[in-house]
Amino acid sequence: MAEKRWLIPAADKELARELAEACGIDPLVALILSNRGITDPVDIDAFFSEEGEAASPYTLKDMDKAVSRIRMAVENRERIAVYGDYDCDGVTATAILYSCLSDMGADVLYYIPSRSDEGYGMNRDSVEKLRDMQVRLIVTVDNGVSALAETAYAAEVGLDVVVTDHHLPGAELPAALAVVNPHRADCPSPFKDLCGAGVAFKLAAALLGLPCEELFGRYADLAALGTVADVMPLVGENRSIVKEGLRAMRQNPRPGIAALLEAAGIMAEKVQAGNLAFGLGPRINAAGRMGSADRAVRLLLEEDGQTAAILADELQAENVRRQQTEQQIVAEAAARIEERGHAFHRLIVVEGEGWHPGIVGIAAARLMERYGRPCIVLSVDGEKATGSGRSLPGFHLYEALASAGDLLEKFGGHELAAGLTVAVENIEPLRARLNEYAAGLEMPFPTLRLDCKLNPAALSVPLARSLEPLAPFGTGNPAPLFGLLHMKVESVQPLSGGKHCKIFLSRNEAVVQVLAFGVSPADFPFEKGDRVDAAVQLSVNVFRGEESVSVQLRDIRPAAGDPEERLQALRRYETYRRGEWTAADAPKLLPGREDAAAVFRAVRAAPGGKTSLARLCSRLADTLSYEKLRIALDALAELGVLQISTAEGRSYVSVNPASGKVDLQSSRVLAALRDGAKG
Repeated sequence: MAEKRWLIPAADKELARELAEACGIDPLVALILSNRGITDPVDIDAFFSEEGEAASPYTLKDMDKAVSRIRMAVENRERIAVYGDYDCDGVTATAILYSCLSDMGADVLYYIPSRSDEGYGMNRDSVEKLRDMQVRLIVTVDNGVSALAETAYAAEVGLDVVVTDHHLPGAELPAALAVVNPHRADCPSPFKDLCGAGVAFKLAAALLGLPCEELFGRYADLAALGTVADVMPLVGENRSIVKEGLRAMRQNPRPGIAALLEAAGIMAEKVQAGNLAFGLGPRINAAGRMGSADRAVRLLLEEDGQTAAILADELQAENVRRQQTEQQIVAEAAARIEERGHAFHRLIVVEGEGWHPGIVGIAAARLMERYGRPCIVLSVDGEKATGSGRSLPGFHLYEALASAGDLLEKFGGHELAAGLTVAVENIEPLRARLNEYAAGLEMPFPTLRLDCKLNPAALSVPLARSLEPLAPFGTGNPAPLFGLLHMKVESVQPLSGGKHCKIFLSRNEAVVQVLAFGVSPADFPFEKGDRVDAAVQLSVNVFRGEESVSVQLRDIRPAAGDPEERLQALRRYETYRRGEWTAADAPKLLPGREDAAAVFRAVRAAPGGKTSLARLCSRLADTLSYEKLRIALDALAELGVLQISTAEGRSYVSVNPASGKVDLQSSRVLAALRDGAKG
């Protein structure tokens, strides 16, 4: 994975102690909350309240108009279409409102557009199709706020439209009978972070004339799934929705949820918010990405367990196919990026023929994690390419695309994600324009926000248990992340046949077992004796009735040296790789013969003649600058003495056993620097 900037807050232990006493909570929990900016005892009491709370649905602008028109349609037996979206939020929102209207005795159907054939939101063809099905009222969920032309067309052909959405509206709202969206500038709702399913949940409560709290048992599971899958912050009303939704899933899951949990290998009674994000959500999304989201809606509405199991198995198969397609696209894209020398571009644009358009967004996210910079992945089909981009906080992807809007046929999005359509002939100009735009900005590093440092001697089951009241965890309320600093690697051992590994770290007399999932011992970047900083999360593991602390690794870095200087040195090396260096830079970049020899000896001395780039940099940090080390590596790789490879997003260096003696002076890499130094 890409290098990250660790953010470790300065702990105010006195404030934490005062909050712990005032609120009757654990001191470590108080420290975590205060470091996250929650320092008012009233806010802390509300955070831990066991009573699910939600504001009246009528605090949402136009809710009264929406309820009036929908109730009239129910009473008059007008056919209603719930117009959804093909992602998990849209699917769960569709299931909530369809179920509610069915319970009210409405003549109702649902419609979800095809991702591949129709794209997002309402379109003229779908409006005509619904009109031909004798629909008289369209109620959108998780879409519609940008459908100005489509809403106007629906009115032209005799259909009323009620919009419920949570996406940011433009300067003009659609001319619908009602537009229910917490992000409306004139919406007085105190909570703005509802997802589409959350808005649908509020609408259902208003339609049934019940407080939201009385509907938690009926719909909170669906609203929780949509909330977590749509990466909404788990604060305020969302926290209540997810807590109540998880409670419902654990106690009495609906057949569709139970079948989905079974397919994902998750025990219902132990389901957590993370299981929704990484277990259920991807399987729901796979239906819309790989085929039809209709099956996902049917699964959530299904009341027969056997039928639900069949549908869940179909979604499981689609998810496996999605994973395989994703891995293929990421592998092909990464190879193309490396071959072209684009790995050090400020913003990466990569295209490929026939890449699945429903998967390129996920692929862009994976590549962004690997390279630590914004990535756009385009699927080429004939003379056009459609794709998605993902960014990291600090670089506004939509604004970047807007700077090159004249090259694009269509684009939209926000700071961290965007979609676009571009003519193939404009891909290269787009790549150049976006990187020119990025050159005028200070590009951000990926960040890892830790809650606090942790003394390894303090690790215990009671300490891990004390964190549980902070759940559910997710966006806006992440699972606590701790820093175990200046630890010594004692050993690295395989788990599950080498698929994972466990690392024993020590400091003074304390020894901690840390689990690294998805990393084999061969790919773990450090060895016995190395000094490291580890970012970890804690949980309680129960095996045969015995409890123990489970410590999971989230990131690791060398303990030696200045972390910020390492990041800035990486930026300087990237500048060199882009060819942006000057004659004045050359002396600081050009490694000498002894520098190259030191690099070679360090690699050769590693077990099996192979080491990670991170460990190599750590070992030589006191004698060789990062830039010179990397350039020496480039030269030795060019001459065939060393080989550089990647695995799980990390770089590794090994001795090439087939190489013989070489003349360092013959390196083109070094020759270019020598010539540049002469001006």
